[in-house]
Amino acid sequence: MKCLVVIAHPLEDSLCKHLANETIAHLETKGNEITVKDLYTERFAPPLTHAERQSYFAESFDSTALEQDLTQLKETQSLVLIFPTWWFGFPAILKGWFDRVWAPGHAYDHADNNKAILPKLDNLVEMKVITTLGSPRWVDLLILRQPVRRVLKTAIRGTCAPKCRFQMLSLYGSESLSKEKVDRFIQKIRKRF
Repeated sequence: MKCLVVIAHPLEDSLCKHLANETIAHLETKGNEITVKDLYTERFAPPLTHAERQSYFAESFDSTALEQDLTQLKETQSLVLIFPTWWFGFPAILKGWFDRVWAPGHAYDHADNNKAILPKLDNLVEMKVITTLGSPRWVDLLILRQPVRRVLKTAIRGTCAPKCRFQMLSLYGSESLSKEKVDRFIQKIRKRF
């Protein structure tokens, strides 16, 4: 499968980058055609441009600055997202990638009369997510009710690629993990992905 791995962490020596490297190595053993998109390394600009926002409801979205990103997304069969969860949300650079690249006319079409949007990412077969959180599992699950998971599964995948399979692995308490716990999580990635 054509696999796009999107990484969103600014530090090269971070736990997220380590998990990304391990995940990519594992996916390569499965015969996938891997493309890595490291948003920080590429210096992806997260804010919508004036022209992009102006064209959101126009006849066609202004994709001038995003042609390669849009083509990449529309050709991807397996999307793997690897990022830290900060303040129970996405890093701004990843949120900006969704805002700009999952655009009308490409990821979805607007429906008439304010009805549900129409999905366009029929190419997307699976979405796999790996995220790290400093908080314990119970806070994410019981207090905040997994906001990142809900947005990804229901709002983003659910509206743009509803037939796409979804898996998410969260590594909690990530700021104080032993090597053994990290290694066990990597084994979990290998088993599930």
